[in-house]
Parts: sequence; C-alpha cells; structure tokens
Amino acid sequence: MARDVLCEVNNCTYWGEGNKCRADQIYVVSQRGRQASDSEETDCKTFKPQDL
Repeated sequence: MARDVLCEVNNCTYWGEGNKCRADQIYVVSQRGRQASDSEETDCKTFKPQDL
C-alpha cells in the first residue's frame, strides 16, 4: 500500500502541505466501466471541495 498519496488539488478538503493527501481512504473510478487505459480515464471520487 502507498505510504504517501500526493495531490496537487489545493482546494480539496483533504489537501495537505507538501501536496500530501490527508484522506483516510482514496476512491478512484474508471470513466469507462471497470478498466482504464491511462490516468486521464480515471476520476478521484474522494475529492471534496474546501469550504471557502
């Protein structure tokens, strides 16, 4: 399992200093059913916008 999950989306609730994701779990899905050919065909469902 990954020790550090990096994220550059700094308006996410789980974004932390050093581009570290602070979420307890990460949920990623494919845009094309159960398989993806590359990272552009995936979405992070863990994303939650910060309250600004």
